[in-house]
Amino acid sequence: MRIANLSAWVMAGIISLTGSLALAEDVAGRPVDKGLNFQRAVTEVARDIHWLDDFLLIIVTAITIFVTLLLAIVIVKFNRKANPTPAAFTHNAVLEVVWTAVPVLILVMIAIPSLRLLFLQLDVPEPDLTIKATGNQWYWSYEYPDAGIEFDAVMLQKDELEASGYTADDWLLATDTRVVVPVNAVVHVVVTASDVIHAWAIPSFGSKIDAVPGRLNETWFRAEETGVFFGQCSELCGMNHAYMPIVVEVVSQPDYDAWVQSQQALNDGEPTKLAATE
Repeated sequence: MRIANLSAWVMAGIISLTGSLALAEDVAGRPVDKGLNFQRAVTEVARDIHWLDDFLLIIVTAITIFVTLLLAIVIVKFNRKANPTPAAFTHNAVLEVVWTAVPVLILVMIAIPSLRLLFLQLDVPEPDLTIKATGNQWYWSYEYPDAGIEFDAVMLQKDELEASGYTADDWLLATDTRVVVPVNAVVHVVVTASDVIHAWAIPSFGSKIDAVPGRLNETWFRAEETGVFFGQCSELCGMNHAYMPIVVEVVSQPDYDAWVQSQQALNDGEPTKLAATE
């Protein structure tokens, strides 16, 4: 009976885990309750990050299994009872060459896709749009230099979510204003900070870059789907570090053009705080 109950619990756990993983993969732009996998990628960079993670997992798993088997062989074959008279040799030249060469080859296998991914992340293509993001304690400020638009993005409280078009599940993720960008456009993001180190991160984009006071860092993304994508400051920056989320809304090009025109008309060329777009 106990074995049957244990089996039932194990199967339930597997089903629950599988469901969580599948749900996490199906949802782009936001974290999922009990999800253990990455958020679904909507950029080339994010897909390459996920592929590299899977590739490294395969290598690490193979190494772990191999070392475990070696330990088991040593324990069984070379314990005092099975091998009362141990060998007296001190080294094996062939073995030493193998255990030096094989790790080098493994590192080369890891280095090639790693460097390719690093180059892809840091080599910003010709941008269609440039945005400056400035981290503050504890909110983000944004500028669209080519459009003359500026605004702050502050986390909404629970009682403010519904009025801004969010649900209760968006608490700690939603802001009063959103970064709006066109779909399939190369967005160049210039990042800095006004006080301490922050980090601008959107998991579904594969974007994460430190915002350092007195320094300009840069990243980029090209979102391939429309929708609302959430991120958060990913560098410990003080008491309210957990309360400075990031929201990026990806829209069609006509909708983006209309949004820009509406904001320019709203502030008449003067930087001001923008209302959340719906």
